[in-house]
Amino acid sequence: MAEKNIHENTSKFRKINVYKKAIRCLGIAESFRKENKYAVLVGVVMRSDFLIDGVYIERVTVGGMDSTKAVIRMYYNTGRNDINFILINGVIISYYNIIDLSEVFNSVKIPVISVTYRESKGLEEIIRKNFPDWKERVEVYRKNGKRVPLPLRTGHIVYVRYFGVDFRECMHLVNKFTVEGKHPEPIKVAKMIARSINKYVCCSRGRLL
Repeated sequence: MAEKNIHENTSKFRKINVYKKAIRCLGIAESFRKENKYAVLVGVVMRSDFLIDGVYIERVTVGGMDSTKAVIRMYYNTGRNDINFILINGVIISYYNIIDLSEVFNSVKIPVISVTYRESKGLEEIIRKNFPDWKERVEVYRKNGKRVPLPLRTGHIVYVRYFGVDFRECMHLVNKFTVEGKHPEPIKVAKMIARSINKYVCCSRGRLL
């Protein structure tokens, strides 16, 4: 059984019934090339019947620390109040641009879940060796807490961090949006769009404004 998440208390946040039939997820993923200044961050709003009813685009600095603000900005720029939770493809994106999940949760006031797909011994040593501002990055990394293994109905295991829900609710939500393999559909679609945009920008020698 997973340990109790210290961020399960949602008394100050929007209550949602995670078990109702129709819910919406904002799935977020990115694509980047290390030689570029900016990475593409894409959000896909997907219903639980897997219909897409929104696509949103932001940019984050490759190797920067602006991903948290970009995720929050994306959510509010949707102008929607029907998104029930956010599903993010990992917390370390765009060359160690680390998302602060608790800051996102406290800002958007709906559950936030990050998903990764492999076991890891941690990345603190790599961060220390490669970034002058490593203390800030490590602080955010630790603040996100440890990952928890989560079994999927597809037979795979993913690793999650979750804010605003308990482990059982988190497991229900992730499984609800996962059809096959390890990757939830909102994240899968967001990743495909981000890669396509990034490829177009690079091939056309364009730039993200």
